[in-house]
Amino acid sequence: MSTRRDFIKKTGLAMAGATLLPTILPSGRLFAASGNRSADYVVLVMFAGGVRHQESVGKRYLADAQPGQTAEGNLMYNMLTGAPPSSPILYGTGGGNIPIAPILSNSLQSQGTLFNEVRAFNTGHYGALNSILQGADPVGQGLRIRPVAPTIFEYLRRHGGYAASDVWFVGNSVGASIPLLNYSSHPDYGVRYGANFFAPTITFHPNSQTYIGDMKTYHPESEWAPMMQLKSFLDSNFALTDQQLDTLGNTTEEKENIKLFMKEMNLRTNMGTIDLPPVSDSADNYTMGYAVEVLKWFKPSFLCVNLNGVDVCHNDFTTYIKAMHRADHAVGHLWNSIQQIPEMAGNTTLICIPECGRNAEPNAIVDSNGFVSFDHSDENSRRIFTLMAGPTTPSNLVLGSEGASIGQVSDAMMTVADLLGVKEAVQQAGYIDPAAQSLFDLI
Repeated sequence: MSTRRDFIKKTGLAMAGATLLPTILPSGRLFAASGNRSADYVVLVMFAGGVRHQESVGKRYLADAQPGQTAEGNLMYNMLTGAPPSSPILYGTGGGNIPIAPILSNSLQSQGTLFNEVRAFNTGHYGALNSILQGADPVGQGLRIRPVAPTIFEYLRRHGGYAASDVWFVGNSVGASIPLLNYSSHPDYGVRYGANFFAPTITFHPNSQTYIGDMKTYHPESEWAPMMQLKSFLDSNFALTDQQLDTLGNTTEEKENIKLFMKEMNLRTNMGTIDLPPVSDSADNYTMGYAVEVLKWFKPSFLCVNLNGVDVCHNDFTTYIKAMHRADHAVGHLWNSIQQIPEMAGNTTLICIPECGRNAEPNAIVDSNGFVSFDHSDENSRRIFTLMAGPTTPSNLVLGSEGASIGQVSDAMMTVADLLGVKEAVQQAGYIDPAAQSLFDLI
């Protein structure tokens, strides 16, 4: 009996098969490693989607957002120190009134350093995500356009000599140009220095599982149409062209390892044994479970994961509050899981940063609870925070205060570069914001 791989080869669906897996890029040391790394593993969480300063590090819950409401409290008690709101509970489970139990006995803030107010460059989601990964203000950056300047993934691969399977970007969707962030269009960097991209909400979505879940043999007549529809959908969302697909490559060993990983994840998805957060009723938490699996399997030097459930704040403040609480739960699960990986325990630095904030004043949309909603375009949207924990990070330190910012969004990328030994090379390349610096230089 022919295998699915044989079928793909015979019918010319190799391209479709490739788009079901992460983007696989060349491996091996491209240049001699430069600089000295002070961490073996770094995980960057883009706590994204527009996180309003008042409800996050401000811990003001409803008091600063909703007319007539006075309830305050800390929605993110895995990440931040402080008591949660006692009433009304909009952020829990079981109909919304049961708070999610904390995973960490000590908050990440108590274990590390909180930069209480940091300056964002951009108030648009994609441009702001670019500013984190590029370490610069991406002027003129549009949707469905790859980063115009090199990303941290490319700096690590080109100047640090990191292999393709040692650098990962886990996205929680294939919309809003997210899959384009794993490498830039810069002529001196680009695809051969990029990161593996993996969107588990697409790869392991029930619609995808229908066609790839059992690794079955496909009938070229009865099942050709749905396969081609799936191929077209994935190609368009991953923004891959024939030329780009031809450029992608990897060592045989790395390819086989990624195939084994995907096969194992498919099996465990069907069995319900993926290491998901205890409460996994959101795309963010589902994504984080697979990010943890990537860490366990590959133990990459650098992994970036994007969470953006809070983007719903445009029209549903209640769901925004729930999404913020669940993203904190996901981060708690991530940090707890890292401590269970022998190679990474006590040897990993975690950085969490929103890409932008939210407006000071609401828009005209009211949700089902009568709560007003918030967009992101004003100066309040440039107020974000950065949280860092790890073996070389001072514990229980808070820098900056409300209204007195310290540092800027580009510092997160420079900190990754610093920890993994390419800081000097990044500075010499000349594409970052002139004021960008490592967070360790601010401590």
